[in-house]
Amino acid sequence: MRNAYSPNFGPRRENTPVDMLVFHYTGMQTAQSAINRLCDPDSNVSAHYCIDENGIIFSMVDEDKRAWHAGKSFWRGETDINSRSIGIEIVNPGHHLGYCSFPEGQMTSVVNLSKDILSRYSIPAWNVVGHSDIAPDRKLDPGEFFDWEKLAAAGVGVWPTPRTSNQCNLKSTLATYGYDGEAHNTIEAFQRHFRPSAITGKSDEESCQIAAGLIEMVTKI
Repeated sequence: MRNAYSPNFGPRRENTPVDMLVFHYTGMQTAQSAINRLCDPDSNVSAHYCIDENGIIFSMVDEDKRAWHAGKSFWRGETDINSRSIGIEIVNPGHHLGYCSFPEGQMTSVVNLSKDILSRYSIPAWNVVGHSDIAPDRKLDPGEFFDWEKLAAAGVGVWPTPRTSNQCNLKSTLATYGYDGEAHNTIEAFQRHFRPSAITGKSDEESCQIAAGLIEMVTKI
């Protein structure tokens, strides 16, 4: 791990537990340009960690501090996500600059760092999310190429088994899981995370079955 300390942080809200892990992509052409921005005091953005394409991890903000990575967001009724989360930026040009798959070495570092974080904080599996999950009308990251299934297999987050769903109100079910039920792109964000092969933004039987699987997992964990 290397140090690339950012000045962009503040205190966490008092008595707020760290109970979320949030993944982002940098959305910039190179790792260095992303690190430069995250360390620029005029950018007003930061993260606790950044992982480059080769899997090198950069420590940027101490975990006991509130990094500025989530912005306006919502998850399970909470809106100050920065106060309760660890934020990890993953170097990738993103949808506007040539979105591409995440290299195996990079994903391995994501898994290892995440497991280390989870060993030190009580973060429920359903609180391991992407930026698009908590800000579906603003963000697309880390996107449909991010290997959520690999993470879940390693014990980071969830990957549901579809279950039979009767009379599914998909947005209502997703709100029960944690999503903002009032956001316009909630279904699209859910599909980008849990059904990346078909991101339609529309309710369908398969999406309802996957959502039912999520709810079942939450009740069992």
